[in-house]
Amino acid sequence: MSLFISNAHAAAGQPAAGGGWEMLIMLAIFGLVFYFLIYRPQAKRVKEHKSLMSAMAKGDEVLTQGGLVGKIVKIAEDKDFIVISLNEQAEVTVQKSAVSAVLPKGTMKSL
Repeated sequence: MSLFISNAHAAAGQPAAGGGWEMLIMLAIFGLVFYFLIYRPQAKRVKEHKSLMSAMAKGDEVLTQGGLVGKIVKIAEDKDFIVISLNEQAEVTVQKSAVSAVLPKGTMKSL
């Protein structure tokens, strides 16, 4: 038993090999992984969605996050809302940010 205790005391007196460089390198690698796998793709999606919202125009056919497909009838520039015509009788008002995609022309007729 005293053999293990003496080894522990001997190891405690010596400094750790390499110091803190390994920790700094590991943190840098984790930072790069975080940037390339999490932050950068999310920032790219946000940028694309903002450009989609600014490019919407009257007459575009859109798909909302709720699954509604319709044609833009009116765009309220100051309030960030749009009016979507689902068919000849039904119109809904949604936020611009609720639009997930602008569909190709003629998509509603093919449905």
